[in-house]
Amino acid sequence: MTQTPKVNYQLVLDKTLRELTQHQRHPRLLLHACCAPCSSYVLEYLTQYFDITVFFYNPNISPEAEYRHRVDEIQRLIREMCPSVHFLEGRYEPQRFFEMAKGLEHLPERGERCHKCYRLRLEESALAAKSGGFDYFTTTLSISPQKDSAVLNRIGAEVSELAGVPYLYSDFKKRGGYKRSIELSAQFSLYRQNFCGCPFSKRDCLPNASQEPQ
Repeated sequence: MTQTPKVNYQLVLDKTLRELTQHQRHPRLLLHACCAPCSSYVLEYLTQYFDITVFFYNPNISPEAEYRHRVDEIQRLIREMCPSVHFLEGRYEPQRFFEMAKGLEHLPERGERCHKCYRLRLEESALAAKSGGFDYFTTTLSISPQKDSAVLNRIGAEVSELAGVPYLYSDFKKRGGYKRSIELSAQFSLYRQNFCGCPFSKRDCLPNASQEPQ
């Protein structure tokens, strides 16, 4: 059986950014954000190329107090680090996440349940990008060592085709991106969670994972 060649999504992003620098205007990017720490490096990196709106849609996060804390942190990061960036909060609908996860509760992290969660959030992001007239959409999720960038980019491409909005391919953990996010988190005293937000992730997270936001 022929194996599919492995794609270096950082090189794909490099090519897109080189093409964008040939134009005067900054395209509008809807950036799905999972949390402030993961967003920090991505915002530092992409604000030189795009007019960015951060889109916070994460129905996987519970309880609501945890969700609100993460919303507050990313809004604070934007105010303090890049005030030109806009913020858009999606609906908080945890019941939608739990319906999606039915029958998959027992699965370990990084499996089918997580992949379906990526799709849920990226589909909503693509729809928001379409309704808002954005030029591109993407997600900060690929910065996490806990996330499979190949899966994320495949799902991004699929929902992009359905919504009719280009997906910005990425693997933000490359070239020290994850390390830089740790540095920026310390600089801005960001809350760094040790689980993605859902109760299944919290159940499975390792005690020594506190420095690796998912």
